[in-house]
Amino acid sequence: METPKIFESEYKFCRILWEHEPISTSDLVRLCADQLAWKRTTTYTVIKRLTERCVVKNENSIITSLVSRDQVQSSEIDELVEKKFDGSLPAFFAAFTKRQTLSEGDLDELQAMIDRARKGGGK
Repeated sequence: METPKIFESEYKFCRILWEHEPISTSDLVRLCADQLAWKRTTTYTVIKRLTERCVVKNENSIITSLVSRDQVQSSEIDELVEKKFDGSLPAFFAAFTKRQTLSEGDLDELQAMIDRARKGGGK
């Protein structure tokens, strides 16, 4: 199943959900009011929208996610690389490193990822 598109405000909502799930709708409304300055109706609208798109589940007023943070982030990166860099991960990385200074620790971590990928280990 393809990961549903999560828009920016929805992603902010999901970050709160991922941190606290499972969570009651009333607690989620309170957290969204505190952290996002949302009205109760806004939170309920987002819950309804995300439920319809199979991003969250609402059972007896308890909200849980159906899509993980990793799934959403991976999908966003895939879309970015495809749209802006014609699917080329090296082109993405080249553009990224032109604007970012990588520490020795960052370089070591990236090299470890490359080494795992060469061995077929993925992450």
